[in-house]
Amino acid sequence: MKIERTNAGDLPALTTVIDQTGLFPTDMLAEMAHPFVSGGVSDQLWLTAHHNDQPTGIMFARAEELAEGTWNMLALGVLPAAQGTGIGRALVAEAERLLKNADVRILIVDTSSTADFEGARAFYAAAGYEEEARIRDYWAAGDDKVTFRKAL
Repeated sequence: MKIERTNAGDLPALTTVIDQTGLFPTDMLAEMAHPFVSGGVSDQLWLTAHHNDQPTGIMFARAEELAEGTWNMLALGVLPAAQGTGIGRALVAEAERLLKNADVRILIVDTSSTADFEGARAFYAAAGYEEEARIRDYWAAGDDKVTFRKAL
């Protein structure tokens, strides 16, 4: 497995990752990633995990506006067939390494309180993230926004 900064050539294959994980609507990927893959921004980080030379995972984080050294991991996805193989953890570890080297102090991630996201919450806890906040009924009635935090 190899983890690299996402480039424009990765985007077509990453649409499969986005589709299969349901991270966000696939048609948003090119527009969201364009500022990063074109080299025009330093307040975003996109990483791609390659397994057998095929993109199998994606991570996207960006700086929080008006906060000093705080970034938010907005997307983390691995092809369902490759989940549980360490790809997600490797993506997070590389993001943390790169961000720490760039003097980022805190990385946060938001998720849902529903049973469908129990695995995601367990994943972040196992990676050293602590539940920092919970906003009741944020996503929908009975679906809290759960924010995890890790000091880098």
